[in-house]
Order: sequence, then C-alpha cells, then structure tokens
Amino acid sequence: MKTNRRKFIQTTALAGAAFSILPSSSLFAQDKTQKVRLGFIGVGLRGQNHLDLALRRNDVEVVALCDIQQRMMDMSLNMVQKAGKLKPQVILEGPYGYRKLLDNKNIDAVIISTPWEWHTIQCLDAMNAKKIVGCEVITGGTLEECWELVQTSERTGMPLMMLENVCYRRDVMAVLNMVRQNVFGELIHLQGGYQHDLREVKFNDGIKPYGGGVEFGEKGFSEAQWRTEHSIHRDGDLYPTHGIGPIAMMLNINRGNRFTELVSYSSKARGLHDYIVKTAGENHLNAKINFKLGDVVTTMIKCANDETILLQHDTNLPRPYSLGFRVQGTNGIWMDLNKSIYIEDQSKQPHRWEDAQPWLDKYDHPLWKKYANDAAGAGHGGMDWFVLNAFIESIKRKTPPPMDVYDAVTWSAITPLSETSIRLGGETLPFPDFTKGQWMLRKNTFALDDSY
Repeated sequence: MKTNRRKFIQTTALAGAAFSILPSSSLFAQDKTQKVRLGFIGVGLRGQNHLDLALRRNDVEVVALCDIQQRMMDMSLNMVQKAGKLKPQVILEGPYGYRKLLDNKNIDAVIISTPWEWHTIQCLDAMNAKKIVGCEVITGGTLEECWELVQTSERTGMPLMMLENVCYRRDVMAVLNMVRQNVFGELIHLQGGYQHDLREVKFNDGIKPYGGGVEFGEKGFSEAQWRTEHSIHRDGDLYPTHGIGPIAMMLNINRGNRFTELVSYSSKARGLHDYIVKTAGENHLNAKINFKLGDVVTTMIKCANDETILLQHDTNLPRPYSLGFRVQGTNGIWMDLNKSIYIEDQSKQPHRWEDAQPWLDKYDHPLWKKYANDAAGAGHGGMDWFVLNAFIESIKRKTPPPMDVYDAVTWSAITPLSETSIRLGGETLPFPDFTKGQWMLRKNTFALDDSY
C-alpha cells in the first residue's frame, strides 16, 4: 500500500501544474517597471539589513518606517539619507503604531522584523489591510496562530512569505541542485538545526564592542531585550526554520510530500546559568534565574514518503557555529559540518570522505551563477540578497512567493509541537496538514525560475 500511495503522490504532483490556492492580488505592481512600495515594521538591526538591501534597488520605493525606539529609527533614517532616497513616513507611536503604517494606501507590501511574539498579530493585521507580507522567522507561535495565518491569507488573497534566508545559502542551493539531479539517489534521511552560541546575544548591554555582559530585558540591547525571556519560560525547538527550510525544499514538503509526525526531547539547562556565573559571579541577580530551555533540544520528524529528519536546537553552550546539515540517500551523503561528501562509485576512494567543494562548484545553483555579483556584500554571505529579491520579484510578477504561507506555518509549527512533545515526556504527535490535502497536487517550483 505504501508503494502505491507513493507512486500516486509522485504522479499527481508531477502531472499537475504549479498549484496555487491563493488567488492573484490586484495590489501587485502592474508591470516590471513599476516600483514595489514597501513599509517596514521594525527597523532594529535585522530590519536595517532588509532596509539596506531595499534602498539599493531601483525597483523598490521605501514608503514608511515604523519602530518603537528612537535610536533604531535614527539609524534607519541615516541609511535612507546616505542612499540619496526621499525621507519615508516615520511612525514612532508605541507597540501598535504599525497599524498607522498599514493604513497607508500607498504601500503594496510590508517587511516585518520585530520580536517573535509580535509576528502573528502583525502578519494578520497586514493581510487584513490588503498588504503582501514578508515576515522574519517565525510566523506562528501556536498551532492556532498557524491556522489563523493560513485562513487569513486564503480569505484575503494576500500572500505571506517567511524570509528564511538559509534556503538561499550557496552550498545549500548547490546540494538542492544535486538532489534534483539525483546525485544522492533516493533521499532517506536529512539533518539540520540551529547550532549557534548565542550567549553574547542573549546577554548584551549594547556597551561592550562585541556584545556580552549578563543583562537582558529592559537593561539589554537589541535581541537581548526580548529573546532571552523565551529561554526562561519555554522548552522546545524555538528556532527551527534555518534547518528545516532547506530540508523541506529538498524533500518537496507541501508539494508531493509532507511531515506526518514529530517527537522531541530536551536536555538539562545549564549553559546560560554557567555563563552568568563565569561572567559576573554567582551573586549577580541573574544567576538566580531558573532557565527552562534545555541546552540541546532534539526533534525527529517522519514524512509521508517515509524519510526521517533530525533537527537540533543548541544555542546556550560554547560551540562553533554550524547548522549541522546532512543529506543522505541511496547513492551517498553530504555533511556541512566536515564540509565533506561521499558518492558511491564516484568518490575517489571507497568509504572515504572527500572535500565537498569541487562538487559544490560543479553543481553551483544557476541563481548563484547569475546573481553572485549582485549578492556580494549582502548579509549572511549574500543569501539575504536572494531572499529579499525573491520577495520583490514575486510581487512584480504577480506570482505566489517561492516560500508561501503553507511553508511559513509548517516550519513554524515545529516549535509548539516540540514544546508539547517535551511537556508530555517525549510523546509522538501528529503533524497538521495546513494545505488540507493539496500537498498531493502541488508542484515544487522553488528556485526554478531564472530570477528567484
């Protein structure tokens, strides 16, 4: 029965045209010469990354900026001035001041770069105001919020794209190209995650040149003002999308395949407490905090086509940065941690790793071959340029974004599901189908267009 079901899924996914549940929007720019008019909700350090790239484009007009902090607004306006662009509307009217921005009829789309807990309500308000949405990760904090985002996008016809930049990382896209050319054979198991020492981000007073300290909340700077609170009160994979986004595209999730079940486990929590003690001493007030987030959270996901996925969230311990990607199929394996690859009957020696770079160069994705110079100097090794470009191009072309609302909520749902699984002692949970069955008919067109 599994073989028949798999053949049916693959046949219907390939036979159907690219399936879009969302209707076309009349608010899209009407031709390729018309500028996309953007509003920015949140212009902190991450929002300023997007703003910088938008200001470089001739096909974008920055219409309005909204934030709650004068300091961040001043930095952003200075960027606009240096770019030689007209001063946008400025909104500094508290947490709900963004709704004034949404009232601006001259805005086609918004980019949301605010703390996680604000993403859902701001996405919902923006779609209800008939704005196309590009939102930083994550979009929905609960399953109920994820469903509401889908329903609102479908009802209003407004696309929602989560700005997951790692899907455009150069080595990841080369491996995607290899997957599509069957270099690895049939995919069996994939791994990824967020393995990044963030202690100096979670405790940052904004005074030391490279961050650090032990302050957060009102005494903190930038992400430390809000991100650390999640480590106190929550235990789960709080940031899954950097790992799962590229994996989902390789496995055609929501497009001929889907996640079916999930289970998560959490380790003890020691890293943040130890950091405070080492940095400020055991008598510091923050050393008394009982952090809930386990230092290493491990999640397993099963797919409809019987592949398995392992994700890890690891941000509170000393370690070098790695997203821990592993792509393994019937013909071979690639791992980013050791930057190595092995392809049976093609690698130089049997049972021996070899340098992956020649393979990555050979299968360099066409988008990177075409736009590497345009992306040079953009954040995160250039991938920030690609994700913003994809958002802008989809608006100009009146097409669904390459990562749509169903991707946004599917990837985001890992967080609340992992929290529930851990709370229930490692119980396996069913994974919602946010496409309501349409995953069997949709086709994966991610990064197949020559522009995005």
